[in-house]
Amino acid sequence: MTDDELIWRIAGGSGDGIDSTSQNFAKALMRSGLNVFTHRHYPSRIRGGHTYVEIRASDKPVKSRGDNYNFLLALGDSFARNPQEEAYYGNEEIKPLSENLDELREGGVIVYDAGLLDTDEIENFDERVEENDWHVYDLDLRGLAKEHGREVMRNTAGVGATAALLDMDLQYIEELMEDAMSGDVLEANLQILEEAYESVKNDYDHTHDLRAPTGDHDEEQVLVSGSHGISYGALDEGCRFIAGYPMTPWTDVFTIMTQHLPDMGGISEQVEDEIAAASLAIGASHAGAKAMSGSSGGGFALMSEPLGLAEMTETPIVLVESMRAGGSTGMPTKPEQGDLEHVLYTSQGDSNRVVFAPGDPAECYEQTRKAFEIAYNYQIPSIVLYDQKLSGGHQTIPEAVFDEEPNPDLGSIVTEQDLEEAAHEAGRFKRYMYDAEGDREGVSPRSLPGQKGGNYLASGNEHNEVGHISEDPTNRVLQMERRMAKLDSIREELDETTDHQPVYGPEDADYGILSFGSTKGVVEEAVDILNEEGHSVKAMNVSDIMPFAKADVTEFLEGVDEALVVEMNATAQFRRHIQGQLGRFGEKLYSLLKYDGNPFEPSEVVSGFQTHLEGNADVSDYNVRIESATGD
Repeated sequence: MTDDELIWRIAGGSGDGIDSTSQNFAKALMRSGLNVFTHRHYPSRIRGGHTYVEIRASDKPVKSRGDNYNFLLALGDSFARNPQEEAYYGNEEIKPLSENLDELREGGVIVYDAGLLDTDEIENFDERVEENDWHVYDLDLRGLAKEHGREVMRNTAGVGATAALLDMDLQYIEELMEDAMSGDVLEANLQILEEAYESVKNDYDHTHDLRAPTGDHDEEQVLVSGSHGISYGALDEGCRFIAGYPMTPWTDVFTIMTQHLPDMGGISEQVEDEIAAASLAIGASHAGAKAMSGSSGGGFALMSEPLGLAEMTETPIVLVESMRAGGSTGMPTKPEQGDLEHVLYTSQGDSNRVVFAPGDPAECYEQTRKAFEIAYNYQIPSIVLYDQKLSGGHQTIPEAVFDEEPNPDLGSIVTEQDLEEAAHEAGRFKRYMYDAEGDREGVSPRSLPGQKGGNYLASGNEHNEVGHISEDPTNRVLQMERRMAKLDSIREELDETTDHQPVYGPEDADYGILSFGSTKGVVEEAVDILNEEGHSVKAMNVSDIMPFAKADVTEFLEGVDEALVVEMNATAQFRRHIQGQLGRFGEKLYSLLKYDGNPFEPSEVVSGFQTHLEGNADVSDYNVRIESATGD
């Protein structure tokens, strides 16, 4: 990474305001004209435990967390109890400092709260500082906070110290505080901020060269996560009903939707489990609302049954699946892409669904809108698949991304006039008419409850054209073929109207990197580095998982000698999906896998690519693994 970027990490205890403090600091950096990308790390506990948030800021585009970091603000953990020796691992109290040293770059800056942290408890701290040329500033942040307010305000003191050490203007930070607070709380925080700033400016010798970069945006930016992108996409597409049960990390979407829906005339319903949530959304859609539900991991497993019901009754619905590290409960606050096959194949029989896997917040917005459009036009479940990294990480994107027209259209709905004019027997609306359009599209327009002449039976059993249960072999084949034909029609539409698989890098490159979902940004940065080093590499992040973007991926693979498939799971699920869909290219596809609970960094993709080219399969020096090609 370049020296003209700041990667600031704030570490402390869960529940100590690390997340809110970092969000405000990230917004201040954005308002100062910088591009920002955040990465959130937190333990799977209700409260307490070591947590950190990383903010990368540069005047250049930033698409990933970057490699390591260069500024650490280590706050004390007020919830560090460690009541049982070895109940977790290590000393809880000193983790905000001790746990973060391995990834701090040479020459980096450390600010730690001397009011709570004692470096004597950290093994070889002074030796490591000297070896790595770190610049250490010990400040009694807790004491300063208690003097003017409350102990928890030490976060504000830490931000003030950061601003002083980086030569930042306090203006943007103060404006954000004034937006978020008022009264005595605001006054106390402003006093602490300014006193910490002045104290560091006047009382400390600055031994480091790191300064905050400066920049200027060409157009208005917003700082949003993938969860914001999905939620805003759903709202703009006319979604007015959501049902769910809280489960990390899907809860972020559920929360954002719940905050906005009541003001838009919509409904958010928290229910007893995920079976009820998806079923309730199906009922809302059947009645004529645009509806969605979602979950993560085991919660989505419970949706297997209603997912099949939606497919069989041809009821439009959008489900969100936010992946986390499994199996079972696994590591619920850590990112992984291990639910890909689960989402593709869960539910009964030869069921069909559409799956999009956006790679950044802007794609989350656009592809969620497309998921609703497809679901309601083709009467088929659509799933938006993403993960904890994209859910909780924030990124600056142009505000204009969200400046699109709303779409309240419910898709393939008949009118009462249609019902009068259609070739139905009186009182027998053929809701599931074979080849209704005569063009093999597979869609038989539906009616809504209350429409004159539009009543029909909706059953999870196989049924005939008017909805009666039927086991007639001919009817079975015709209904199956009609439902399955939808995927071909959807693929044709996607090929004509969208570009969900753009190629990044030189079109005529010798080598390729394939990925899906949230690894998009880190792969693109790795491609830039590799081409600067003299390699010839391009990348494709695949969003159209089902129906699969066969033509795009085939053209990409035919143009390269070999391709590295980068994914966050242990069993190469995405590579297996590519080979299964295309039926060839096995001799060209190598895998770079990571499943330690942390997202890829650009240097890991670069090292994996170089290691493969050099023919050395030993990459045990870091937490990734290469799998060789298997042949067709």
